[in-house]
Formats: sequence, structure tokens, C-alpha cells
Amino acid sequence: MASCDQPGLMPLAEGISKLLAAVSGQRRSETVPLTAAANRVLAEPVFAPAAVPGFDNSAMDGYAVRAADMTLGKTFSVQGRALAGSVFEQRLQADRVVRIMTGAALPRGADTVIMQENSRRDGADERVSFSDLPPLGSNVRKAGDDIQQGSQVISANTRLNAVYLALLASVGCATVKVYSKTTVGLISTGDELKSPGEALTYGDIYNSNAPALVQMLSNLNVDILDYGILQDDPELFRQTFSRADRECDFVLTSGGVSVGEADYTRDILQELGTIDFWKLAIKPGKPFAFGHLPNSYFIGLPGNPVSALVTFHLLASQAIRQHQHLGYRPMAQLTAITTQPIKKSPGRMDFQRGYWQATTAGVSVAPTRSAQGSHILTSLANANCYIALEQERGSVAVGEAVTLWLFDEIF
Repeated sequence: MASCDQPGLMPLAEGISKLLAAVSGQRRSETVPLTAAANRVLAEPVFAPAAVPGFDNSAMDGYAVRAADMTLGKTFSVQGRALAGSVFEQRLQADRVVRIMTGAALPRGADTVIMQENSRRDGADERVSFSDLPPLGSNVRKAGDDIQQGSQVISANTRLNAVYLALLASVGCATVKVYSKTTVGLISTGDELKSPGEALTYGDIYNSNAPALVQMLSNLNVDILDYGILQDDPELFRQTFSRADRECDFVLTSGGVSVGEADYTRDILQELGTIDFWKLAIKPGKPFAFGHLPNSYFIGLPGNPVSALVTFHLLASQAIRQHQHLGYRPMAQLTAITTQPIKKSPGRMDFQRGYWQATTAGVSVAPTRSAQGSHILTSLANANCYIALEQERGSVAVGEAVTLWLFDEIF
């Protein structure tokens, strides 16, 4: 029997579907200054109160003209100058031109701009002739070219990146309505864990998961409450879980979801809430748990560092995005040819850590290390993708095609 057929072991796609179906979007919202809106998620669409640009303006340094007046070899008097931020107030007269700079408002009566490279000045810029005459309307940015007044600028449920912030500023938005930040409570578990800087005794290990998870959570722009390392004490688990449930949208644990005698996470979750599913048909990361506490969602990551980071990447980040109203965001995929053999047994989908590169022959990939154990962080540190091997696939020979899942901004 393949392991994915064992009771309780769920394929990855089904696990993701269950996560997305179970997690509701954030309901709370707030209005914040545009200067504080980076990476926030819009709670309502934004419509343009004015057109962008708001007036016809020059796309070039040159001369604003009336196309109907233009004749090659003819000399024109310069009526004045138009600068960005300094409008030429007069109407352009027949057989005259206005010196104009990029971004300056087009004078009334002008309909075309001739770039300065096609001009020849006579005297102190008081008269000018042209060596080339562009078509009517050339080098003019028309009002509303970019955004029409009343049009939707950005839809709701959009994360505000640098370009979106620029768009909002361009239509004059000083504030925006965004969803309140998702709050994630981070709990590390295990008597063997010590914080970096503490002395280790025999059998201790440093807590490498917490700093990595804090960074990955920061990349999702959530508020993080770190409850530290819990010693293996059921009452301490109960108290900390209850507190985190009151204070957070998600309670995220690392370790304690296996079947060891001191793995209390699952027991306390069953006592205080419910388990939606536990154990997935993936490698690394089989002991992944998802469930509900009275006021929050629970995500239990495995304790082994590679398993913890991979399952956060594949699953927990998608649940958080769902709560942020961003929805499922699959990683970009590529097909590549392997340059090294890859060991695999059928039964679980395997996410081996690899490094891909483009060559003259196409895209190639190799595992970052021959050993891909769930405790070997260096296999992940030197990777830029997962080599995603299907559940029932066996070992891969050199030259076979594989599917890559490319690392995204989470890492």
C-alpha cells in the first residue's frame, strides 16, 4: 500500500483546497495614510477623482506648434516659454511657436510638439526653423491618456506595491481603506530548544525555525506575536494556546505535532479546538496539522527545520494570504532536465531542494545536495527552487524532465 493511501495521509492539493475553504477573509478594516499603506491590502476599489494627466502636456523638450502652420524651411518667431509647473498663459498665435519642456502644459491653440533635435535656432532663440515635421498630435500626452476620470484605478483585495502606491498618489489619494493586518502568534516547542547565544548542553539544539519563520511572516506583512519556546508541559501549552487564541488570527506552532510522548501540541489542540487534518502525503513535512481554536486558526508545522520551512512555504503562507483577501498564489513553474540522479520512493510528493539555471540547451536543474534530509538546512540555503516530484514517481535518472516550483518572495 502506498503511503498516500494510509488513513489520515492527505495529498497536497487536497490539503491546500481544505485550507482555502476553511479560512475566511479578514473582516476588520481601517483607513491609513498613503505613506503608511505599503504592502497593505485594499479593502475597497479606488476610483479616479480626476484624469491623469489632467491636461495636455509635452512628452519632449522642443516647441509647441500648430501643425497647420508648419512648412519646412520656414522660420517662426518664438512667442514664449512653457515649463513644467509654469503655464504659458497666452494663446498660441498663427505662425508662431512656444518653447516647451517635457511635462509642461500645452499652450492653448497648440496641437503638436516638435522635438528640439529637429529644430535650428536663429539668434538668441527668438526665431526657429525645423528640419522635420511630425504628424498632427505628435509628442503630446493627452489629458486622461493614463487614467480617465471616474475609472477604477485599483480593485479591492490588491496588495499595494510601489507601482500601486504611485498610481494612488497620481490621482491624489492621501488615504486609503485597507484591511487590518493579520496577526500571527508564533510558538516554538521542545525542551531541547535553546535560543542562539545560550549555552548548549548535550542533547540541546538551537531554535533555527523561529528566526526563519519571523522573516517569512514579515515578507507576508503580518503582525507577529512571538510567544517564545514552550517547555514540554501540558499546562504551559494550554495557557499559551489560550492566550494566543485570544490575541491572534492564526496560532502557528513549530514542533510537537508528531506522535512522540512529549508532543503535546496535537493533544492541546484537540482539547481546546478541532483538527481539520493532520499528516500530508508530502516529503518533507508529513506531520503538518491544520485546525481551529475558538477564535483563531491553528497551523502546526513539523519541528525539523527543512520540514517547517517547506510546509510554511507550501501551505501556511497560502492560508495567511487567504485571510488577507489575496487568495491562492501558486509558485511559478518550469520544466527542466536533471543533470544528476535523484533518489525517490513512490508514495509521497517530494519537494527536493534544487538549483536551476538556463543554459544554451535549455533549463537544467540539480539537487543542492545528495542528502535531502529534513534536518539538512544547507540543502535549502543554496536552493532557488523545489524539484517537485509526483507522488507515484520513483527515482529520476540524469536527463529526465522534472517540474520545478520556483522560489518566490516568501524566501
